[in-house]
Amino acid sequence: MTDTPLDRAHMAMEAAPTDDAARLGFYERLADSELFLLLETEAEGAEIHPAVFELEEVACVLAFDREERLAEFTISPAPFVALSGRSLAEMLAGQGLGLGVNLGVAPSSILLPAEAVAWLHETLSHGPEEVEARPLEILPPSGLTDGLVTALDQKLATAAGLAKFAYLARVEYSGGWTSHMLAFIDPVPGAEVALAQAGNEALLFSGIEAGQMDVSFFDASDPMAARLARVGLRFDLPEAPKSAPRDRPAPGSNPEKPPILR
Repeated sequence: MTDTPLDRAHMAMEAAPTDDAARLGFYERLADSELFLLLETEAEGAEIHPAVFELEEVACVLAFDREERLAEFTISPAPFVALSGRSLAEMLAGQGLGLGVNLGVAPSSILLPAEAVAWLHETLSHGPEEVEARPLEILPPSGLTDGLVTALDQKLATAAGLAKFAYLARVEYSGGWTSHMLAFIDPVPGAEVALAQAGNEALLFSGIEAGQMDVSFFDASDPMAARLARVGLRFDLPEAPKSAPRDRPAPGSNPEKPPILR
């Protein structure tokens, strides 16, 4: 089976155990991945009953980033539910359960203790703050780490169809302070919160201990978009994938509405 993004992030983390950026990169890929959670019984509406195992003295649930990997682990047919890693972290928050990922069936096999799951949920809960400020100068970005640029590129690839593209530039505000700004062009109405969260998470998981990045939204016809195009670093967002019919419903596949743990 072809390596998955989670496999590659795990291998990078294993190759550099003291590199915080590599470790953060793995957790970011885990949060963004669609995972298949092994259930004890079939889902009942929004309520699910995950199968809980005692492994290495850790009570945990098991999830896989491919249906084929879950099937390889269980051998026989078993109930499961598909949901994002961030939804799973939210669902497990406060439950004292660890998370086994791809155990025994992939290079990214790993058992995360309850403390790691709680940390991931807490980190993902740090949302952006809304402020109003007027940019005076738009300048080329400067002093960016490779980690931030890579994190943005990977994160925005998961925001398919939510905007046409984005620019990263340095801005000087009327209050005399300077920051970097990630500006989304022609965002889909209602997608602003998700895009702002994506930008915020890219910053959080880039390994920058103290950094700031503002997020803004502009129509392509706005004069500000033309100014950003002249000096900004451009990121193209993929087009929205065409929806394909699923063989079975996936309770919890909406990241805003995780399933209820029972």
